[in-house]
Amino acid sequence: MAADTCSASSLAAGELLAGTATQARRWLLVEAREPWARDVDETALPEHVRELVHGFDGRVQLIRRPGRRGHERRAFVAETSDAGGTLRRLDTLDDVEGGEPIDASMVLVCCHGRRDPCCARLGTPVFDALGPHVSGETLWQSSHLGGHRFAANVLVLPEGILLGRVRPADAPGVAAELAAGRIPLEHYRGRTIHPPEAQVADAAVRQRLGLTGIGDVAVISSANGQVRLATPTGDIDAAVEVDRGLPLLESCGKEPAASVRYSVHW
Repeated sequence: MAADTCSASSLAAGELLAGTATQARRWLLVEAREPWARDVDETALPEHVRELVHGFDGRVQLIRRPGRRGHERRAFVAETSDAGGTLRRLDTLDDVEGGEPIDASMVLVCCHGRRDPCCARLGTPVFDALGPHVSGETLWQSSHLGGHRFAANVLVLPEGILLGRVRPADAPGVAAELAAGRIPLEHYRGRTIHPPEAQVADAAVRQRLGLTGIGDVAVISSANGQVRLATPTGDIDAAVEVDRGLPLLESCGKEPAASVRYSVHW
C-alpha cells in the first residue's frame, strides 16, 4: 500500500476506528449500473430514479453487483433501530413506504473509486472475498459510505453496523460473525444510529466486557460526552473526552487535516 494514501496514513498514525461511523437511521439503496460519479447527485440516472433519490428523507446509497444484467433495477429501504431494524425490497420505485419485508441483512462494501482510490483498490478485493461466504442476494458493492481512510468499509443493514479496515483475509471470519449476530470488534467503527461519542462508548464497553452480540449493548442516553449504556450486567455511565489528534489525510490527494482522538472513562 502506498505510504501517501489516506488509508495508509490513518493506519500508520494509529487512528482508532471507534466513533467514525456515518450517522443515518433511514437508508435508500438503489441499484445503478451506470458509471458512478463522485457524488450520487452527479451520477447520470434516469429521471424517475433521480426523483426517487432527491425525494428520499434519509441517506442514499447506489449499489451494484458486477455481472448482473438483464434484470429490473432493484431498490431497498432500510430502517435502523436499537433493536436491529427492518429491510424492505421495493416493488416499485415510486413507493418507498411499500415493498416486501426481507428477513436477512444486507452487506455493502464501499468500492467507490471515483470518490477515493482507496475504496476501489481495497474494497473490491474484499467484496470478492466475501462472495463465497455471503449470499449473492444480500452482498452488494456500494457508493461512498464515509471515511475512505478506513477502507475497506463494510456496512451491514438494517442493523447499521459499520466496519472498517477489513482485508480479504478477514472475510470468512467477518461473514461468520455477522451471520451469528455478532460484531467483529476489531473492525468496529460504530452503529450509524449513534453520535460519535456514543459510538466510542459503545465500542469501549464491548471491548472491555467482551460483548459482541448486536443486542448486548444499547445506548440509553448521550449528551455532552456523558453516555449511559445498558448491558447484560447493568447500566454503565461513561464519560467520553475529545482531544485534537494528529493531522491526517481525510482523502487521497488532499492536504492533511486535524483528526479527533477520543478517550473513555467509567
